[in-house]
Amino acid sequence: MKKNIVFLAIGDLLAIAILTFIGFATHGEADVSFLPRMSAAFFPVLVGWFLLAPWFGLFDEQVISSLKSLWRILPAMLAVAPLAVILRAAILNSAALPIFTLVLGSTNAFGMLIWRAIYLFVIQRNAH
Repeated sequence: MKKNIVFLAIGDLLAIAILTFIGFATHGEADVSFLPRMSAAFFPVLVGWFLLAPWFGLFDEQVISSLKSLWRILPAMLAVAPLAVILRAAILNSAALPIFTLVLGSTNAFGMLIWRAIYLFVIQRNAH
């Protein structure tokens, strides 16, 4: 099962990267010149996720193998978002906007929910 946790963690990292790119692309900021700003959004979310998700059981083998536990992603990401936005604001020397916090948290929660559902489908299919 340790192999599944590593796969899950790599998938989480990729999901956050994809979600960050999509966020910038929706604002027309998807070219290479925006990489520093993308990094300033990506790394705080990544750090927040890997610090807080374990507290919500999102890397616990019992929890991650159940479709019923996907609800835990929402409160986890909504806890990650304020931390990530504050870290981002510190990096960029800018304000931490509440609406950005809500949008970042909800869109990342939705994206992570999709990724984790795919993960569950794959591991349950491979188990049979």
